[in-house]
Amino acid sequence: MRVLLVEDDENLRFGVAAALRAAGLAVDEAADLPQADEALFVTSYDCAVLDRMLPSGDAAAYVEGLRRAGRQVPVLFLTARDTVADRVEGFSSGGDDYLVKPFAVPELVARVHSLCRRSAVVRPPVHHVGDLEVDTARRQVRRAGVLLTLTGREFAVLEVLATRADQAVARTELIERCWDEMAEPQSNVLEVVVSQLRRKLGEPPLIHTVRGVGYRLAPAGAP
Repeated sequence: MRVLLVEDDENLRFGVAAALRAAGLAVDEAADLPQADEALFVTSYDCAVLDRMLPSGDAAAYVEGLRRAGRQVPVLFLTARDTVADRVEGFSSGGDDYLVKPFAVPELVARVHSLCRRSAVVRPPVHHVGDLEVDTARRQVRRAGVLLTLTGREFAVLEVLATRADQAVARTELIERCWDEMAEPQSNVLEVVVSQLRRKLGEPPLIHTVRGVGYRLAPAGAP
């Protein structure tokens, strides 16, 4: 899942981005609304986290413009403005959630995960591929009923593959969905994570290499 974080306070942006990445999310950072606009133009995000008051303007008015243009990316506002009127204004402008500063980082991470699961296309929270169960709501993975321990990045890659079970998912798409703009597409970060996943998922193998394309999650023995 990929998140856009828009925050002009560099220290806060760094801390929040680090927490989201540690939770297995890919994070692109922007310091103002023009940078956010450029990022949203070229990239599809599962969620956007915006500081409400930025030097370049009120993010609520910006989001209202996004909604008028038909952009439906879920939005979480971060703000020091905590009156009822402020919160109502944030939701009225098209915001989906509202978190007042100072906030607990684990709560922010949980709210972002919740927003990322929202989609114009309703997806089942639990995906089954053979004897593999991927619970996207609880972020749990079981094989043959045994609970597996995955890192945030491993779960992110497996989640994308599970939502597209039996289909070949391009390497470039996996990197775009599971890593941020700091990742080098030509590096072997994806191959390392897939190797770790294969080891943890055990035998018989469920993740298959599609030569020249990427990877496919399919039941053992599938052609």
